Amino acid sequence: MGDAPRVTGSVWWDLLLGIGIAVLVTWLALVVALIAMRPSGPVLREALRILPDVLRLLRRLAADRSLPRGVRIRLWLLLAYLAMPIDPIPDFIPVLGYADDAIVAAAVLRSVVRRAGLDAVRAHWPGTDDGFAAVVRLAGLDRPAR
Repeated sequence: MGDAPRVTGSVWWDLLLGIGIAVLVTWLALVVALIAMRPSGPVLREALRILPDVLRLLRRLAADRSLPRGVRIRLWLLLAYLAMPIDPIPDFIPVLGYADDAIVAAAVLRSVVRRAGLDAVRAHWPGTDDGFAAVVRLAGLDRPAR
């Protein structure tokens, strides 16, 4: 009855090492994906200028029950990501450290427009026409889908 195999300390270290390597590989994949999706040109200043309107836009879109559920879930997950006090990409990493939130938000907005349409985003935009044009540029909504 007492012949059950025992797990040794070595197995636990192997398990922890495997989990650590998996987390590191996942983090590196996130960094590579963010580098690939980053907008080109001097967009950080423009993104910061319209940030309050973009946050209101995301909240309004997430609360709109006429949008597909998958779109609303993505938007709520984005809002949770933006509210996290700890960034997955630390700020000491050049360029990406400060731009990761904008890159992720742009990617989610592109996804929302593909599913819900640009008119839905425009209907919820709380800012100026110039601000909306900036959102369209920053999120790459003015370019054809790849």
